[in-house]
Amino acid sequence: MTSAPGSEAEGAKAARVDPTPDHFRRLHPLTPLLRGWAFLAAAIAFGGQDALRSGEMGRFGLTVLAIAIIGMITGLMSWWFTRYGFDGGALRIDSGVLNRRSRRVRLDRLQAVDINRPLAGRLLGVSELRLEVAGGGKAEAPLQYLAVDDAVRLRAELLARAAGIDADTPEAPERVVHEVPLDRLIWSTVLSGAFITGVVFIVGIAIAFLFFRDSNVTFGVLSSMVPGIIAIGAALWAQLGRNFAFVLAESPDGYRIRKGLLDTQHQTVPPGRVQGVAMRQPLLWRGKGWVRLDVDVAGYSGESGEDSQRTSTLLPVATYDEAAEVLRHVLPGTDPLSVPLSYAPRPARWLRPFGWKRLAYGVDEHVVVVREGVLSRAITTVPHAKTQSVRVVQGPLQRRLGLASVAVDTTPGPVDAVIRHRYAAEARTIVEEQAERARLARKADVPEQWMARYRQQSAPAPAGDADGDGPPAASSERDQE
Repeated sequence: MTSAPGSEAEGAKAARVDPTPDHFRRLHPLTPLLRGWAFLAAAIAFGGQDALRSGEMGRFGLTVLAIAIIGMITGLMSWWFTRYGFDGGALRIDSGVLNRRSRRVRLDRLQAVDINRPLAGRLLGVSELRLEVAGGGKAEAPLQYLAVDDAVRLRAELLARAAGIDADTPEAPERVVHEVPLDRLIWSTVLSGAFITGVVFIVGIAIAFLFFRDSNVTFGVLSSMVPGIIAIGAALWAQLGRNFAFVLAESPDGYRIRKGLLDTQHQTVPPGRVQGVAMRQPLLWRGKGWVRLDVDVAGYSGESGEDSQRTSTLLPVATYDEAAEVLRHVLPGTDPLSVPLSYAPRPARWLRPFGWKRLAYGVDEHVVVVREGVLSRAITTVPHAKTQSVRVVQGPLQRRLGLASVAVDTTPGPVDAVIRHRYAAEARTIVEEQAERARLARKADVPEQWMARYRQQSAPAPAGDADGDGPPAASSERDQE
């Protein structure tokens, strides 16, 4: 069937010209300043060194002024042509000055909504809204920057639309599940491996310097302390700075996490979006009985290592009983720590001489649980409905011993469920049974039933097919010349 040339031309013209609706909104007016100040500061820092050496400060000042003016004009134009709003079952973001681009983030694929407030943003009263969607390699079309109240209202509307209820439904109330005490957070930082390694490194060098004091090597000794100082700083920031004032709360629209010392972060993970949970206990925490909870969330899978660590922490430090309670909240209908376990066979001791007795796994009707680790212990839980694939892995030593491992794959992230060193025939049976359990669980999985009690108070508003098993497409982009 063919179309008339005139209709094809009209269709092509309609595809090129897609004006932004009048009701769409712009970002905060301070957006150009917040986006551009870092580049200007870098230009001043690097260019200023050359200017000081050459003595041409006047020319450098004019160059910086020209860069600032050009950057401000460019930023203002980008801000003016960037607008966002809802278009059916998607959040649409139009941007671009010369090359126009229109992004649409499907709300039925929404995995999490975060509100981040960097230090500069906190001083100026603005926030960044990040949308994590299934199948996305990174945050889809982050809105930098919005006023704080606008960011909170937009997050509530996004979650309401994704849940299929009235878009005007206010932010749901919450119940605090766990707060991390400051003294526990400080001690958990001090007892971290990076912190201890940094302190030992610095103390060792200082002692050596006292015994071999020589003014000629003072600079070398001080510079050799830098790796230890960096390790201590990294440990302080990773555990204490990022997780300062950590609060985990439960609400009808998901699990909410608030944390941060300089840069604050407000995460909201809708129900059913958690792909797996790992309870970990480092060696130095064992005397205190502390553990950490990490999660896999589909939208966070493609982020960088630093961002993934920042967004995957469900509890930075807690007692075993507190973590067990949170684990039951996150995975309702089951108690992973009470699932009966099956232990690895004796030949596994040749591959894990000091930890083969810790290797175990178990299943119930909802989850598969894997336990391992001697120095750093871990219990990993993956819901059957979130299993992406199951595979047998067998190395050359395992083949000689008649053993194999089974990997239960979820979305990429910190949760890694591997049932290690089982008899080969048993491993194949585990794969077949787990694949069948996953198939049946996916049929019964209904993550779209968020905020059921609020649905009764509001007329349903269709938001597309919210089945978590749909295609992984996260957003669409159309470039318009």
